[in-house]
Amino acid sequence: MERAPQAAVEPANRAQPSYTFPLTVVTALFFMWGLLTSLNDILIPHLKSVYNLTYVQAMMVNLAFFSGYFLLSIPAGALIRRIGYKAGAVAGLAVCAVGAALFYPAATSVYALFLFALFVLAGGITILQVAANPYVTVLGPPATASSRLNLTQALNSFGTFVGPPVGGYLILSHISTVADPNNMTAAEKLAQAQAVQGPYLGLAATLAILAILFAVIRLPVIRDEDTGTVRTGSILKQKRLMLGVLAIFVYVGAEVSIGSFLINYMGDTSIAGFTPEVGANYVAYYWGGAMVGRFIGSAVMRTVSPGKVLAFNAAVCIALLVATTFGHGHFAMWAVLAVGLFNSIMFPTIFSMSVHELGPQTSQGSGLLVMAIAGGAVVPVIQAQAADMIGLQTSFLIPAVCYAYILYFGAKYARMYVDIKAV
Repeated sequence: MERAPQAAVEPANRAQPSYTFPLTVVTALFFMWGLLTSLNDILIPHLKSVYNLTYVQAMMVNLAFFSGYFLLSIPAGALIRRIGYKAGAVAGLAVCAVGAALFYPAATSVYALFLFALFVLAGGITILQVAANPYVTVLGPPATASSRLNLTQALNSFGTFVGPPVGGYLILSHISTVADPNNMTAAEKLAQAQAVQGPYLGLAATLAILAILFAVIRLPVIRDEDTGTVRTGSILKQKRLMLGVLAIFVYVGAEVSIGSFLINYMGDTSIAGFTPEVGANYVAYYWGGAMVGRFIGSAVMRTVSPGKVLAFNAAVCIALLVATTFGHGHFAMWAVLAVGLFNSIMFPTIFSMSVHELGPQTSQGSGLLVMAIAGGAVVPVIQAQAADMIGLQTSFLIPAVCYAYILYFGAKYARMYVDIKAV
């Protein structure tokens, strides 16, 4: 999702090596962290049922996961500068594997250990975000770097698309066999909690294998470009960047919050009455829409300014959420699922508009925007509080407010043209 820091490759020799296999391994990283992120949408209803949680308590899953971006982005950057990009990617994969493996003991312990495992997992993904992105730009000719970046981002979106149905089959299918989750015995709760052990051990093993592959394959040496001297604090005076940081914060928050509530929302008898397992299959439409919309939006923005497209998409999202809030049945369900299609271009568009013409301050601006992904930790908790107080369906007005700000940001810079192909 995130824009790669500027980087250069130190050639080991004059011959142009073939990086087909290394690029395949790097692309697998994007798929994996997309899949791991989307599995949170499965964990939330599962853990809510197992531990009989309120919506606010269940949203601690997102708080634990996305706070990692805010707390660990700067340490991750420092680690990469110290040990290098390749070693950093290996370290990120190893940390992810540890986080996934921690789900095994968490399933026989307390809810808090699940949250700790998620935080560790997010820490590994944060390191990967910093370390893996630059390799995409250097594993091949510079002229096709944008094409490679689009390919990896598509695989990231594909990971978010397949995660919910796969997770639903492996985890949520166990919930549907419980007649009354609110009155489970201790033994039944333990059995339900242990449904995550097999899938996450499998993920841990896969991540460990990727770490080994990344350690042994031949990769170019990457170094950061000299970004020049920037006065301390001057980056905070960039108005468009600061408005963009808030836009990223509310966008990620709205996107994650909607996805987190979908299974519970579609389980409402006035909407669709789906079991958690069936609902998980429909969550894939939400994330799949984002994957498809990215290609449509890229074509549209060849002739229409990004700000106008961003404002239009935000306005449609608001309309769809209003329909979701006040509608009923499958109409309301499909309205909220359609939001994913219009989410598609928002992150790269906001990101590109925000760092446009920052020059030597680009890397600093990028760091602030990555930290703003912490919105995925905050907005779901706010919607959860609203859901506990005024009802789940009405709580979808919270992300609608987020899109209202994005509408403002897009309209404010509607005349601006930027190249978003490499985001």
